[in-house]
Amino acid sequence: MASDPLVVGVDFGTLSGRAVVVRVRDGLELGTAVHDYRHGVLDRALPDGRPLPPDWALQVPQDYVDVLRHAVPAALADAGVDPADVIGIGTDFTACTMVPVKADGTPLNELPEFADNPHAYVKLWKHHAAQPQADRINHLASLRGESWLPRYGGLISSEWEFAKGLQLLEEAPEVYAAMDHWVEAADWIVWQLAGTYVRNACTAGYKGIYQDGYPSTDFLQALNPDFGGFVADKLDHPLGQLGDRAGGLTEQAAEWTGLTPGIAVAVGNVDAHVTAPAARAVEPGQMVAIMGTSTCHVMNADILADVPGMCGVVDGGIVPGLWGYESGQSGVGDIFAWFVEHNVPAEYHEQAKARGLSVHELLTELSSHQRIGEHGLIALDWHSGNRSVLVDHELSGVVVGQTLATRAEDTYRALLEATAYGTRVIVDSYTDAGIPVTELVIAGGLLRNPLLMQIYADVTNLPLSVIGSEQGPALGSAMHAAVAAKAYDDIHAAAKAMGSVKRGVYLPIPDNVEAYERMFVEYQELHDYFGRGANEVMHRLKARRRAAKGE
Repeated sequence: MASDPLVVGVDFGTLSGRAVVVRVRDGLELGTAVHDYRHGVLDRALPDGRPLPPDWALQVPQDYVDVLRHAVPAALADAGVDPADVIGIGTDFTACTMVPVKADGTPLNELPEFADNPHAYVKLWKHHAAQPQADRINHLASLRGESWLPRYGGLISSEWEFAKGLQLLEEAPEVYAAMDHWVEAADWIVWQLAGTYVRNACTAGYKGIYQDGYPSTDFLQALNPDFGGFVADKLDHPLGQLGDRAGGLTEQAAEWTGLTPGIAVAVGNVDAHVTAPAARAVEPGQMVAIMGTSTCHVMNADILADVPGMCGVVDGGIVPGLWGYESGQSGVGDIFAWFVEHNVPAEYHEQAKARGLSVHELLTELSSHQRIGEHGLIALDWHSGNRSVLVDHELSGVVVGQTLATRAEDTYRALLEATAYGTRVIVDSYTDAGIPVTELVIAGGLLRNPLLMQIYADVTNLPLSVIGSEQGPALGSAMHAAVAAKAYDDIHAAAKAMGSVKRGVYLPIPDNVEAYERMFVEYQELHDYFGRGANEVMHRLKARRRAAKGE
């Protein structure tokens, strides 16, 4: 009997890459492996020790290739399968993560003359140092009434291609001049696999301001005369649609991965968007929240509408035939991790270790017994800025109500709740724009926390479904590989056969919904006070911090 055809999906996250081997006919996950990036996130210094300013976040592209060299063969070994049965490989990436490269794809940081220049490295999605450039783009676009601006909720993020590209030009013109292509990491890794540079339509639309074309040369020159050629000289490239074949696996990539040369390599994709089909969330009204270090909210709709503060809306941006919407929160799991690492007394760590728990599990247990509002706190979830709906990475975190009686579990729960309130603001923005959210589907590592999930159900007053896979993005990438290999006609068919979801796992509790409604009113008041111009203290503090550091 012939073996079942298989596909491999590789999810490139913030700190590591994960590979999964999947059976094509039913989506069964046969094996998986993770490889941590050797350099992690460079947010304090370059590998040589050169310090970085605040709000920077860089990476080393070789770390991504190491995932192919280590995680893919390990996943194949874990699955115990014959690599010859693999018919395709698909990948997804964090976005917007940008790589400055030469014409042959060589990253500039690998050139001796740029090894000590931070602008030659990958600018990770959470690099927020281009906020001044984003502010100028937004101001000019608003003044000129640029038609593409409403497609992004009225604001362009500092995380995206144009803001980061303008920062590169203005702060390191020598690096900008040496750069031949300004490439999304999602496309760069496909380039390494297939030997061909194909720009994927997803990141072009959501992160590259591509809406039936790019912003005009006239607009770019108005930002900076030397920026006028940015699209033509650095960015523009033929687009590949999601699920298309970018090319065949090269001999070199086959050697890295242990796979067969020539198998299908799918066009690149974004970790959040690729997860929606994996969770069978391909119909209007099903919002997927991919919850990890940050949260990305994606949803399909059959109408086009202007949603304030959304990250973008793209025709076919998630699945063909529907408008794909995106919003997000820049910090979620990152906030919880920061609190545990820097704000929890040693005795909690000792107690957790003695009981065989993580500190997160201990704080969750301790706070789960509280009544809603018992801790007397309200927090803003802006420790990494605000991606939606304010689109302002100069904003910062707040906890109101602390007293000498406040304990670690109180603040921890308040931070959990703050992220739920942030999602509620996003959900409300869609509902108010005439695009109702009927179901919240959760994917990502944070779904393992049942208290957090129940809080989200209660705060949003929505049923929470849970993806059936622990490897949602990698599974979604594998599904796109199956489409690229012609095993399915389109991603709708692949989602039906290979996707997995558990519906209505968490349901709103009416008493909790009522109690959280009162708390959410408090959150909204703080949200608007600090975020909509009534008090600019957060911006002033950021400016003073930079001045004090001599930047």
